[in-house]
Amino acid sequence: MQIQEIMTKLSNRTPTILGKERFSKYSVLVPLIQEKGELHVLFEIRSHQLRRQPGEVCFPGGRLDETDRDELHTAFRETSEELGISEKNIQLISPLDYMISPFGTIIYPFAGFIENHEEIRPNVSEVDQVFTVPLSFLKETKPEIFQVHFKAEPEKDFPLNQIPGGENYNWQTRKMDECFYYYEDKVIWGMTARILKHFIEII
Repeated sequence: MQIQEIMTKLSNRTPTILGKERFSKYSVLVPLIQEKGELHVLFEIRSHQLRRQPGEVCFPGGRLDETDRDELHTAFRETSEELGISEKNIQLISPLDYMISPFGTIIYPFAGFIENHEEIRPNVSEVDQVFTVPLSFLKETKPEIFQVHFKAEPEKDFPLNQIPGGENYNWQTRKMDECFYYYEDKVIWGMTARILKHFIEII
């Protein structure tokens, strides 16, 4: 192979995230509604019948399907399905920064305004209930932040004898901030809280 062939291949590609094809991809919506003359953020409580994260607070959203046009379409589709509203009710939508989690997922968050929110009829197979929090409360309330530490544990047959340091190799450790918001009897944490914090910081 000649250097010109290599440079041609490199020049004709667009950089992306290394290993992106192995990531699960999700889109979520940070939904804003007008309630009694004030903006609120709407949250869901996941159905207790769901296999993953039952009973947890989340935003509407879900996995990208092969039939979805793009990440934005996923956010529209999932919000419509979970809240039982027409996609036309979701307005003024805008992308936030996407997130790469340490658990092999990429999350594409969007913020948008839901018109005629009184028409919301949650899909009971996925959503136990919805609730709202005044945006003013969230802007004035700093989340509590705790740290989760990750430790590297090589599998049993890992070839430690092939790397400098062997069994005493100094593996990097990692920590991740976990945010907690509290409103009445609700606890907002995890990815939902991280996206919420990012949204609040932007506005």
